[in-house]
Amino acid sequence: MQQLSVSRFRFLSLVSVMVCQLAWTSSSPAEQTASPLVRVAIYSHSKKAGKGPKNLMRFLTPANGFQSESVSPEQIRNGVLKDYDVLIMPGGSGSLQSKKLEAAGLKAVREFTKKGGGYVGICAGSYLASSHYPWSLGLINAKVWDRSHWARGQGTVRICLSPAGSEVLGGDQKEYDVYYGQGPLLVPDNQPDLPGYEVLAKYGTEVALKGAPVGAMKDTHAIIRSKYGAGRVICFSPHPESANGPNSLIASGIFWAAAPE
Repeated sequence: MQQLSVSRFRFLSLVSVMVCQLAWTSSSPAEQTASPLVRVAIYSHSKKAGKGPKNLMRFLTPANGFQSESVSPEQIRNGVLKDYDVLIMPGGSGSLQSKKLEAAGLKAVREFTKKGGGYVGICAGSYLASSHYPWSLGLINAKVWDRSHWARGQGTVRICLSPAGSEVLGGDQKEYDVYYGQGPLLVPDNQPDLPGYEVLAKYGTEVALKGAPVGAMKDTHAIIRSKYGAGRVICFSPHPESANGPNSLIASGIFWAAAPE
């Protein structure tokens, strides 16, 4: 992939009105509490639940407004998503998730979202949701910046919420420290059949290991949201679901993805 300067990336971000400020609505905490439990399907292709699903199930509980269960690729292919409000594709490998889902599973996820289901991608699940790779779902009009250095290392980074991010994800805090595990550096794509996305958070600091260039990660998009048909899509590049959180960002993102139009 051709490397572009950080200054040009910032210019592209500014002129790309497709990263639009849409008139979204978000339920208040009181409304969320009064609502029925959000039915959450958490993807897992392993017989033994991985760290991502375990971390999610730790706080996606009835006490917090959720009913969460693990679902397999086979179950997705067989139509299990009709019983859920939101699908979470957690960390791992986006290409492996795509391979395990197979064509029928990928179609089932697209149809679920298109008909009004919510999609939450975390790290690998955001790679999968993007419009970048041949194996991607193409749910959100985003590509991966500095693709050749996707394996740039792990560490704690700071993310900075946009005004829309503060509104959707809640709380008075504008910046958070969060674990980063080689998630996608998201920037706008130009797919004509997909709407633009809205930026909820940018990276304020970076990880630049394993030959990744310094300066490439900062100011790229850490959390984004958009629509796909009647459904809602939200993608997290880092890992707020990890033990150190902030788990509230994921919880609020799921509530938003599950909200009816």
